[in-house]
Amino acid sequence: MYKSLIRPLLFQFDPEKVHYFTFAWIRRLYKWGLGGLISRWGKLDDSRLEREVFGLTFKNPVGLAAGFDKDAKLYNELSAIGFGFIEIGTLTPKGQKGNPKKRLFRLTQDEGLINRMGFNNLGVADAIPRLKKNKGVLLGGNIGKNTDTAPEHYTEDYLTCFHALHEYVDYFVLNVSCPNVSSHAKLNDKDYLVELIQAVQKANQSYAVQRPIVLKIAPDLNNNQLDEIIDLVQQTKLDGVIASNTSTSREGLQTPQVRLEEIGNGGLSGKPITDRSTRVIRYLSENSQKSFPIIGVGGIHTAQDALDKLNAGATLVQLYTGFIYEGPGLIKDINKAILKQQS
Repeated sequence: MYKSLIRPLLFQFDPEKVHYFTFAWIRRLYKWGLGGLISRWGKLDDSRLEREVFGLTFKNPVGLAAGFDKDAKLYNELSAIGFGFIEIGTLTPKGQKGNPKKRLFRLTQDEGLINRMGFNNLGVADAIPRLKKNKGVLLGGNIGKNTDTAPEHYTEDYLTCFHALHEYVDYFVLNVSCPNVSSHAKLNDKDYLVELIQAVQKANQSYAVQRPIVLKIAPDLNNNQLDEIIDLVQQTKLDGVIASNTSTSREGLQTPQVRLEEIGNGGLSGKPITDRSTRVIRYLSENSQKSFPIIGVGGIHTAQDALDKLNAGATLVQLYTGFIYEGPGLIKDINKAILKQQS
């Protein structure tokens, strides 16, 4: 029903407006006691799906990637749809509008999206009252810097978000690979990443309960750069990696070049990066001797896409663009496929 009826209707309108429209209706359905209609599509309760990762128990290995519920407004309802965990953010210390609109574009021929949102969010403090209403959802906190923050204060931004969210999230993601924020070159420097990670780890050690910390990386890294990521994780004893963020590459797209030029810059997600993110996962897993957990994300549109990432070395997977194109039923399809593979 989603792909034949609901999606064609939603895809008639601006994707960013549709995002907020969908949010409003999901919230409304749950408020009216009709959330079970959505949950029936995606939810599958089975103890065999549980995963122990980072010392945390995930109800199932299929999560929602950051960017969908930036401001922690709908995570309880989204979890009820069937996700095993929800990653909120990217949150920054201060609220910011992000890049000028239009900044989100569908590539329907490629079943992808291009976005240059620019970390639009209401700020970390705004999310706290809603996070206090958590009904048992396992949450990741994806954190970043404000666009106007000077390079010498990047670490302060991450620490501000870390301290504000520490009580309310189960793990943290340092987002250093988003192509849609300006002046982020320093975040690609290995020496600075070591400094950043160690600063956050030191802050983590000041708490009685410490949170796992993972790094989100790009799908466009070459093998030498991936070797550096492995060295970085092992040097800093980072808890894991999310592979991967959106891509700046436009290679192999069916969308006409003239349309791509009209859209301009931004991060590409969806089916066009399926194989790229899986390659990154496989390389990291094999060349690190599976020494750290990997959350696989990027172009998961079918149950087989998810299995490919898990078989390549991912421990958990996350959806975003595939969830938009395929609907809530994709969550259940993946979990069914996982159970079938386990049996």
